Amino acid sequence: MVDVSAPGRLGGHLSVAAAARYAAPIGLVAVFIAFFIATPNFLTVGNISDLLVSAAILLVLAMGQQLVVTVAGIDLSVGSNLPWSAAVLGFAYNQGWGLAVSALLAVLAGLAVGVVNGLLVARLNMTDFIVTLGSLSVVSGITLLLTQGNTVAVNSAFLRGLALNGIGPVRWFWVVAFLVAALVGFLLFRTRTGTYLLSTGGNIDAAREAGIHVNRIRLIAYASSGLACGLASVLFVARTGGADPSLQTSLLLSSIAAVVLGGSSLFGGKASVLGSVAGAVLLQSLINGFTLLGISQYYQPIAVGAVVLGAAFISRFQK
Repeated sequence: MVDVSAPGRLGGHLSVAAAARYAAPIGLVAVFIAFFIATPNFLTVGNISDLLVSAAILLVLAMGQQLVVTVAGIDLSVGSNLPWSAAVLGFAYNQGWGLAVSALLAVLAGLAVGVVNGLLVARLNMTDFIVTLGSLSVVSGITLLLTQGNTVAVNSAFLRGLALNGIGPVRWFWVVAFLVAALVGFLLFRTRTGTYLLSTGGNIDAAREAGIHVNRIRLIAYASSGLACGLASVLFVARTGGADPSLQTSLLLSSIAAVVLGGSSLFGGKASVLGSVAGAVLLQSLINGFTLLGISQYYQPIAVGAVVLGAAFISRFQK
């Protein structure tokens, strides 16, 4: 039940801050209704299935970003870490190293970037924005050197099956994405490490005084984001059939927007895994609906950018 007498509520109505917590599910319902009215093809089993497959990559990235935001940080390197990890997969696979080894190397490549970010932020006390912005550029350059700026094709029947098949209507992409979300939810709300992550983001000085190794916790957050990038790169290659070395700026912005729309605070100390899931699906629904309506793809980044600005506005009430 809603306690209408609680502070921050007025006349039995949710305050702006409380309403902001549910921005993603409210927005998701509104978008579904709007596109259902605009086109009958939106709420079909096939389209919703494809929508969730497309959202899976963003969802995995958002789960990594969720952990970084929880400790009051931000990971801008996501935009280059994903194509870097995908390029490692493509390069290794085309060298004949096998899919299992190539996928493992991709995950480790993403993890390596996350660990470096974490060490610079946590151990050297460098500003996370500057560190991850620098990583965004450096890793992008390394990726272009590795691929010579060309997309690396990956012809794998297993990866195609991962993207296209499933158990009945449940696609494998959904399974992977929601397993990652479940693991992050378990980590945050059912483990001591999760408590430390939330405490560090809520008040780092108090957490340090309580005996929490805050540097180690922040390192875990950034390493986890890198790990998520590595895993998402496998899905990315499976979805596209190759490793595109170009920056994935839209996925970077969307991963942050999904987390904030989901009710997490950019100031740290608050997290909502289900909210981030709703945020990721909301953002992908916008792109899907625009495509069905035949709206030019040039308008899509405008819509996503508007949502990002909305998420930034919402974050003002999450402190």
